[in-house]
Parts: sequence; structure tokens; C-alpha cells
Amino acid sequence: MTATDTHRAIEAVWRIEAARLIAGLAGLVRDVGLAEELAQDALVAALEQWPESGVPRNPGAWLMTVSKRRAIDLIRRNERLQRNLVELGHRLDLEEEPPEVDEIEDDLLRLVFTACHPALSVEARVAMTLRVLGGLTTDEIARAFLVPEATVAQRIVRAKRTLADRKIPFEVPQGAELTGRLSSVLEVIYLVFNEGYSATAGDDWMRPGLCADALRLGRVLAGLLPKEPEVHGLVALMEIQASRSAARVGPSGEPILLLEQNRAKWDRLLINRGLAALDRAEELSKAAATTAEEAAPSPGGGAARGRGRGAGGAGEATAGPGGAGEATAGLGPYTLQAAIAACHARATAPEETDWVRIASLYEALARLSRSPVVELNRAVALSMAYGPAVGLGLLDQIVDEPALKDYHLLPSVRGDLLVKLGRTAEARAEFERAAGMTRNARERALLERRAAAAASRDVTS
Repeated sequence: MTATDTHRAIEAVWRIEAARLIAGLAGLVRDVGLAEELAQDALVAALEQWPESGVPRNPGAWLMTVSKRRAIDLIRRNERLQRNLVELGHRLDLEEEPPEVDEIEDDLLRLVFTACHPALSVEARVAMTLRVLGGLTTDEIARAFLVPEATVAQRIVRAKRTLADRKIPFEVPQGAELTGRLSSVLEVIYLVFNEGYSATAGDDWMRPGLCADALRLGRVLAGLLPKEPEVHGLVALMEIQASRSAARVGPSGEPILLLEQNRAKWDRLLINRGLAALDRAEELSKAAATTAEEAAPSPGGGAARGRGRGAGGAGEATAGPGGAGEATAGLGPYTLQAAIAACHARATAPEETDWVRIASLYEALARLSRSPVVELNRAVALSMAYGPAVGLGLLDQIVDEPALKDYHLLPSVRGDLLVKLGRTAEARAEFERAAGMTRNARERALLERRAAAAASRDVTS
């Protein structure tokens, strides 16, 4: 194996093992920042030694052993930590086999919740997660989010300092606190995936590397928390969305919109994985909703439960075209979004898409989130299910929402609906406004082409 091959192998090993390595070390030293430094030291040692000695049979165990040796050396040099040496010495035998899988997974789960602690800003959580769980360098994170490397480094340093200063424990929260903290973890993974799927700025419409990192983190989390429905819901959403990646970008990197994509290019393996994860999320959600319903006091006895089913318990369907009355009680926001994505994935052609069901799912999502962005997406679904005038009517109700003031997709969607209604001059103005608002070069070019097309229709009409 050449030195170049060895370095590539080291990079691959680091991407795979970094999170487990840092998690295991943090479990020993109780400090995420210190654990990362020790892991980086082991990486440097690998870069120095493996080109000559070769990649070891168990590279993860090798890195952990070297890191633990550095931890002991550090503790011996630091009198303040001397009291930990005896405990660490008892736990550590440098010749022993690698720790059990369950022990590694426990530490990894603690690291996930620590890196995504609500005490950190969202930007810091994203940077910290990609650094310690994704194995990305500060330069890679900076390039992914188009910010200076120094900014990312500063965020990570501040995050570590915050965790240390506040003495935030290296643990998985319990009870009600788990729900809030899990929401933070899912939000970070969701944000990373979204930035990869539709980049907010720069020259590329997609950054597949970020999608892959988010999907990997989601799969790890689903393995660690197999009974949490929203974890499976998020994984389902990412699997299905990622299945379209090859069809979303043209030969020159230009965006291809959903209804214009070659569906033969959609990855059926990812779709099937996503649908399986969605089934699991819906099953868990239904079970949780049923348990909560049975535990709740109900003066009317069976009548109360009947109302629950009549409203359509999670996973059940009531009468209606295309499942428009499908019950969504108990489904969380990620599971609902995954169900929407699944409607597209199941349609072999655009005209087969069940827009009535999608509109119903968006209505359920809107009740949960109270988000103008969700209402914007619901307007699209309504326009496809019931006509552009219906969708435009909803858009006109949210056009003055402060949260949408600088959101380029609002005028973009309005432009599309206005074209369908034959109001091409207005549509052109909306597309031009949207083009001026987006920071993504590929998306700007697409919107400018749509403005030109609307102008052409206006001239010929």
C-alpha cells in the first residue's frame, strides 16, 4: 500500500471512528473538548506511523489505545487531576480487548446529547456536531456553510468553553428533559441535511456531503434510540429526499424541479429504506398515542376513545379520495414530512401524485408547527389538488408574515401560480423579486429563466 493509499485509509477510518473515539474518551475524562484533543493526537500518531507500519487489523481499537495512553500521560502531568488516575487505572488495561459495543453506544449517545445541548446556539450545535460526530474539519464545515474558517473555529471553541464552564454533565437526560433535548438533536441533524439538500448560498444547489453526514448521524441515532418515533421519522424523511439527489441536478449543475425530474434516476434502495423507517415511525407513534389515550381519564369511557378513532388514530385511514381524511393524530412533524415525501416517492409519474393526501398531511403539519413556511408548502399542495386559485388564496393570507419577508420561495411560488392563472406580467415581477432575494447562484439563474419565460408568454399572449 502506497503512502497515498494509507492516507486515504486513515481519512476513511477517521470518518467512521471519530465519533465513537471521542465519545469513549469523553466518557473517561468527562470533557468533550479534551476528548477531541486526545483523539486528534491519536490521528496525528496514525498519520506518522501507519504509512510505515501499515494500517492495523483493528484501526479503531488502535486509535482508542493511543488516545487512552495520552489521557494517562496528561493526568499524570496534571496534579489537579491526580485523584482520577487511580479510577482511570482501574478501568484501563492497555492490552485488553476493545470495549463492548453497548458501552461504546452508551458513550456515543451521551456525546450526541452533549454536542446538541440547548445551552449552545444553533450555529454552535451544528458546528460541534459536524466536528465531533461527523468527523469534519473546521475547514470542511466552513466551506459547507460558506463562512470563514475562523468563524467556525470560534463557534467550536465557545461551545466547548460553555460546556466546561456550565459543567454540563456528559449524560443522556431522562424523563421530560429527554424530549426537549431530543428535539434539539433532531433539529441539528435536520438543519445539516437541509443545507446539503438546498444550499442557502454559493454556486452549488446541493452539497451531497452534508446530506450524507446528516443521514449517517440519523441512522446512528435511530440505532441508539430505536423506540423514538420522531427519530425514525427524520431518518425516513432524509432517506426519501436523498433518493432524488441524482435527478435534482442537471449535467451543468442546474437545478431540476421535482415535477420535471427523471424518476428512473431516483434511488429505489433509499426509497425502500425510507418507507420502512416511515412504517416504523407510524407504528411507534400509533402505539404511543393509544397508550396516552388509554391512560387519560375519560368521563365518557369508550365514547372518548371512539372520538379518538373517529378523528382517525395515527396510521388509520378514513373514507375520502386518496386518503384525504387520513388520520394523523400522534404523528410528529418529521414523520408527517416523511409521509409527504413518501407520496412523491410512490408516484411513478408526476400525474400520479396524490396531491389531495399531501394537502391533508400539510394541514396536519400546519396545526402542529404554526409555521408560515408550512403554510406556503400547503398552498402549493392545495393548488395542485384543487387549482392554482385556491393556492393563491392561501398565499395572499400569509404574504405579509414577517417570517417570510426575505424568503425567496414566497414570490417564487406566487409566480408559478400566477403563470398557471395566465397573469404572466405579475408572474414575471414575482420571479424577478425572488431572483433578487436568493443567495444561491444556481437558484438565481433558474428564477431568472422563469422570469424570462413568463415575459415571453406575456408578449405572445
